[in-house]
Amino acid sequence: MTEPRILTERRGHVLLIGFNRPDKRNAADFELLSQLALAYGELERDPELRAGLVYAVGDHFTAGLDLADIGPRIGADGIDYVTEGGINPWQVTGEQLSKPVVVAVQGICLTLGIELMLASEVAVAAESTRFAQIEVTRGILPFGGATLRFPRAVGWGNAMRWILTGDWFDAAEGHRIGLVQEIVPDGQQFDRALAIAERIAAQAPLAVQATLANAKRAIRDGDAAAESELQPALSRLAATEDARIGMESFLQRTEAEFVGR
Repeated sequence: MTEPRILTERRGHVLLIGFNRPDKRNAADFELLSQLALAYGELERDPELRAGLVYAVGDHFTAGLDLADIGPRIGADGIDYVTEGGINPWQVTGEQLSKPVVVAVQGICLTLGIELMLASEVAVAAESTRFAQIEVTRGILPFGGATLRFPRAVGWGNAMRWILTGDWFDAAEGHRIGLVQEIVPDGQQFDRALAIAERIAAQAPLAVQATLANAKRAIRDGDAAAESELQPALSRLAATEDARIGMESFLQRTEAEFVGR
């Protein structure tokens, strides 16, 4: 039996999602993409899971697409690797993920790896990580969201500097422009990302999801659309058991243990 391309493990309320093709520098073939989409579907459906952590086995996060495998599969409508039960991890088509994702990167992080960071909420990088959005050097364009999210995340000029040249940049530059939220010594990226994911998962899950949904609504549909949902969302959350638990913990000065109801 072949090794799974994507490893999944539950760590409390966090779903660990690991790229597992280290002999190919975690280049994404069709099978890896399909398994990754299924892992995201599992994260979305299970009410006990409150956050995801994406990481990679081996020295590198990902070398990008395995074009030898993916290239022949690209048809007139592009490529569809999301099977029943899956969610597009880059969230550029179909169902949107309602739960936050933290990403830990190391080694080389190319193309779809950068786009996965941009589609997630927090990115932690090992200090020697090197990045590149190299699609234009291969005669294609970024199709996992970089054209949408990179300029929004780091500013127009910073994004165009890297996605129009295909040049490499380091973790310090990634942090400077806002692609990376934290840089840690090599080998510590997983533990730091897990700590952040667990911190998120310790908060009231309905409140986290509502906060994330409203922020995404503002980006997709504009401030007015998001503003119109603030008070209704507040009213719904105030009636939850978690709101009661949060208030009691505040008054009693104890750590809240939320139940997701």
